[in-house]
This record gives sequence, C-alpha cells and structure tokens, in this order.
Amino acid sequence: MAKLFEPLSIRGMELKNRIVMSPMCMYSCMERDGMVTDWHKVHYPARAVGQVGLIIVEATAVAPEGRISPEDLGIWSDAHIAGLKELVRLVHGQGAKIGIQLAHAGRKAGIDGTIYAPSAVPFPNMKTPEAMNPEQIARTVDNFVAAAGRAAEAGFDCLEIHAAHGYLINQFLSPLVNRRTDEYGGDARNRYRLLKQVIGGVRRVWQGPLFVRISAEEYHPDGNHIEDYVGFAAWMKEDGVDLIDVSSGAVVPYEINPYPGYQVPYAERIRRSVDIPVGAVGLITEPAQAEQILHEGQADLIFLGRELLRDPYWPRRAARELGFPLEGPRQYRRGWL
Repeated sequence: MAKLFEPLSIRGMELKNRIVMSPMCMYSCMERDGMVTDWHKVHYPARAVGQVGLIIVEATAVAPEGRISPEDLGIWSDAHIAGLKELVRLVHGQGAKIGIQLAHAGRKAGIDGTIYAPSAVPFPNMKTPEAMNPEQIARTVDNFVAAAGRAAEAGFDCLEIHAAHGYLINQFLSPLVNRRTDEYGGDARNRYRLLKQVIGGVRRVWQGPLFVRISAEEYHPDGNHIEDYVGFAAWMKEDGVDLIDVSSGAVVPYEINPYPGYQVPYAERIRRSVDIPVGAVGLITEPAQAEQILHEGQADLIFLGRELLRDPYWPRRAARELGFPLEGPRQYRRGWL
C-alpha cells in the first residue's frame, strides 16, 4: 500500500491519508471584516472533493491589528463563528478533516493604524511597529485563547498556531527582531515564553490536535537555525503540541533558491531529534517524491501548497502514479475510473 494513502491518527483525529492542504492566505474578505465569503465556501470544499485528507484554513487573524492584509480571514469576534462553522460543515460533507491556522502578523501587518512587535524594529520597507508592553502581550495571549475557543465552537478538527514566516510569534522567537531586555527577550527560553504561554492558554480550551508552524531556518548568520529549533520543538512537545509543521524563512528578507523538497531535511532533523510527528512542506509536487519522504521516515504528513492551487485533484494523480485504488467522489466516478 502507498504510504501516502495510509491513514494516520493524531490525538483522536483520524486522517484517511497523509495529504494536507497547507494554509495559504486567500485575501478574499473584500469587505475587510474577516468574514467567510463565497470564495472560501468554494475553494476549501473543492479540495475535499479532490480527496485531500486534511485541509488547513489560511492564516486567520486573532486580532484585527494582527492581519497580514485587510482582506484576511478573522476569528477575533464571535460574529465570525457562523461562517467558519458553515465552512467546516461543507468540508466535512466531502469527507475531509479541517483545521485552522491562528495568526498574528506583528510587524508584518499590512493595515492602517498602529502595528505591534516585540521591539520597535521594522521589517524593511514597512512602517515601524510599536514595541509591545506586558499588558499588550498578555492581551495577545488572551486573543489566541479566545480564538481557539471560537474554533472549537465552529467544529474544527485541529488547530495550528502560526509561529513562522516572520509573523508575531516568530518575531519573539528570533534574535533578529526581538531586542527586549525583559522576561520575553534575551536567551532562547525567554524568547520562547510567548509561544509557551499561547500553547498553554490554547490547551486550556482546546483538547484536540494542536500543530505549530515554524521557520526552522532564518537564513541569517545571527538568526535561529535548525539547532535552535530542535530545542524549541522539544519544549513544544513538553507543552502539549502534537505536530510541528516545518517551513523556513521570511523573518528577514533573503533570496532563497528553492529546489524540490528543500525544507524536508529540517523536518527530518526535528522528527529524529525530538521524536515528534512533523509535516514536510516546500516544493513537494510529485507523488513519488511525497511517497519517498514518507518511506524514508522524513515526515509523517505531506503539506501541499501551490500544487493544490494548480490541481485540486492532485490526490487522484498521486493514486494513479502510485498504483493505489483511490475511490473518488460518487458523482465523479465515471470520470475518475
């Protein structure tokens, strides 16, 4: 049997295969209110019809000032629950599991008004953020916790905390951005403190699978590298995280020259060093490539991003190439045979 189509259980969530739709911003809340739109109701269920096992909804802001763009999805208000619940219903109706990524952009928030970060250090060509005081940090933790409670009410199967790509939690983790001299800055333990508090707070209201996305390499000599993230991952495991979604970069500008599977070695290193399930992501496009990653024990789940934008039915292609008898949706069987 192809490992790509083997089921996997994570804290009671039963996945029918190892194919995950990676969270990708859709910039489709044109009213700028963070509400689920018709676009979302078509976009995500289409991948469930295509037989993706787990779909993770795009970076969804836990606070309005934490949006990457004004058109981002939101989960900062109870008013968002109804639309998210409908999205969950539609994806479940097509046989897939669904998660949501909880996010705060920090200094990379592309919105009007004040933006916030661990220190008043701007991302190049963006406005200077305000350094967060302890009360603002505590309020941000509360925002993540409240968002997790709303996600539970909406019926999501898993949560992912966005601690990658240079957004707020990643900014606290990184010595390139975090210049604080209080309990949230300095050594690795202090820089991890915000993520630890978010994980602990979320775990009080969320009993299901909990993922964290990380940037395991910051591509700067003074930044975090895989050795640092092995340590962070060990702490995450102790704090109740079930899976690490391993990405890289975007803390500071850097010209990456990606190649197929270029981030997979980071996932493998964390999996073998920490003994925690990991997801591999980054230029994974071919079924044989995904199958090899799983067979060699480099990852437990395969996260596909742009490839699923190009081909919502990528699992069908993978099944054909790997010789797996994938049963398509009833309505499509005459075309999938």
